[in-house]
Amino acid sequence: MAIEMEKGSVSIDAQNIMPVIKRWLYSDKDIFLREVVSNGCDAITKYRMTNPDDESEMSVMVTVDKENKTLTISDTGIGMTEDEVKRYINQVAFSGASEFMKKFEGDEKKGDIIGHFGLGFYSVFMVSENVEIETLSCQEGAEPVHWESKDGMDFAISEGHRTAHGTSIILHISDEEKEFLELYRVREVLTRYCGYMAYPIYLMDANAKPVEREEEIPDETNEDGTPKKRKVVDEPKPSLINDTKPLWLKKPSECEDKEYIDFYHKMFGWEDPLFWVHLNVDYPFNLKGILYFPKLRNDFGKYEGQVKLFAGQVFVADNVKEVIPEFLTLLKGVIDCPDLPLNVSRSFLQNDGTVKKLSAHITKKVADKLCGLFNTERETYQKYWDDIAPFVKFGAMRDQKFYEQVKKAILYKTTDGRYLTLEEYKTANADKADKKVYYTNDPKRQAASVALYTNRGIDVVVMDHIIDGNFQSFMEYSGGEEGLTFARVDADVSGLLEDSEEGKELNQETIQAMFRKALGKDDLPVNLQSLSDAELPAMVTEDEQIRRMKEMSRLYGQSFDMPDRFTLVLNRRNKAIQELAARDPENETTQLLCQQIYDLARMSAQPLEADEITAFLKRSQKLVAMAVEKE
Repeated sequence: MAIEMEKGSVSIDAQNIMPVIKRWLYSDKDIFLREVVSNGCDAITKYRMTNPDDESEMSVMVTVDKENKTLTISDTGIGMTEDEVKRYINQVAFSGASEFMKKFEGDEKKGDIIGHFGLGFYSVFMVSENVEIETLSCQEGAEPVHWESKDGMDFAISEGHRTAHGTSIILHISDEEKEFLELYRVREVLTRYCGYMAYPIYLMDANAKPVEREEEIPDETNEDGTPKKRKVVDEPKPSLINDTKPLWLKKPSECEDKEYIDFYHKMFGWEDPLFWVHLNVDYPFNLKGILYFPKLRNDFGKYEGQVKLFAGQVFVADNVKEVIPEFLTLLKGVIDCPDLPLNVSRSFLQNDGTVKKLSAHITKKVADKLCGLFNTERETYQKYWDDIAPFVKFGAMRDQKFYEQVKKAILYKTTDGRYLTLEEYKTANADKADKKVYYTNDPKRQAASVALYTNRGIDVVVMDHIIDGNFQSFMEYSGGEEGLTFARVDADVSGLLEDSEEGKELNQETIQAMFRKALGKDDLPVNLQSLSDAELPAMVTEDEQIRRMKEMSRLYGQSFDMPDRFTLVLNRRNKAIQELAARDPENETTQLLCQQIYDLARMSAQPLEADEITAFLKRSQKLVAMAVEKE
């Protein structure tokens, strides 16, 4: 028997879908309040669009009635007819907002409707044992409607009692969720999710009692001259929760520095930001926001900024990685984009090309701000550099496009406090440093080695941040600067050599054998070089790459079994080295002097270990005694 073609619609069983909505759709139960307040704001937007001449104040009122175990969310919006209640409430996932907005396609005056999926209302059943709706449509001749359901599956519709257009949702809070009958808890949730919604959100305590107090009567006194007083009763009043016109929605030209700083304090604490980027884009997507550059600590690897993501002034989440590039999460601020392709629960983003464009645009605006400051306010930019350097370097390593945009604004601070770009450093040291950048990661400890370079007019830059080792490798291999290398001041002596005939007759192998024997290090490399500073007897160098690998392994808690590989560089121009080369290598004094020269060279770069410093002190005392005896 042939099967005839049949078409139809897939049905959804409420008995099966409601448990999914209750338990799995939303990551946090408190989101129900965001959903119903958002619906209230949408209802007001719809009313404004259909009644543009009505300028009366409209708002959403949230009332906590702990005694009666109810939480009521009431708006003064468009309201619903009986037919609309049946379509929008009784049908799960039928979005009245989407249907409404289709009527206004192409209308430039249309507002921002938050809801899209038609599921938000049902989140109230996560916390309620019974839900009521009282609604009255703004349509002429509309009748009030009452809707009630205990589980979101079975419902009853009857004549309502509301007298003004709008909707009230009355939630009978279950015993398990009684935290939502506490005024402080409701205020906390409202402030978090609804603190910047487009219409006033008020919070009212239905159980608050009038407060009686006395006040002075102006210009009236008692017989004894004291002011007359009268009793006054202060009725409970709702408190305003939100700021309907947040700073990020204003045009940057209309904002003052004090406003930016005050807003930062309100959102993130009392430490002042360094500077900020105000995002204000209408095309190809609607994007508003402010990103602040905070002061970063040296242990920024443990630091996490806070970029709050909003969609149409409704808070979504912090640090959404799809929109905020990883390196920008070191910043603080807000981003508001009504065009975000949110998932059904409005807690996460759907994969969408818009998201990538948003992320790329935010990165570009940050780069533009940095380059703009560098090009137009170099002195101010230099004052910020020590604080923003970790962020810029981290961003350069994580995002090649960002690096290409900001590479000319990356600065290197010299030991004498100047700030140079890479090109400026290369130009200033071209005839002495070739394509090397000499640096110190501890200016005080390595002061002696630093002085060897600065005395020759070679700039030494300070790279003492935890990120600098990685950044140096990035610049050498991915920075696009052919042949560029970074060398710590104790990594080699190529920049300290001087063409001289002094000590040229010294034998490399002989003096190497002397030091190896005295130090008990049979594989120690010993080089004779002509160093510019004739007063310096020796230096100890360590291969740059091997030392970096060891430092990185320690940083990340790993342990590469790499022995120290130092090279002892002896200065053949130094008189002490020349005299020492002529001595008997078996002589005790000769051996003590070799050991002393080696330790002094090492100490100019890093401290000796405890047993080494003990040996050094004993040897020093012995050499002093021998010198005195000789006298």
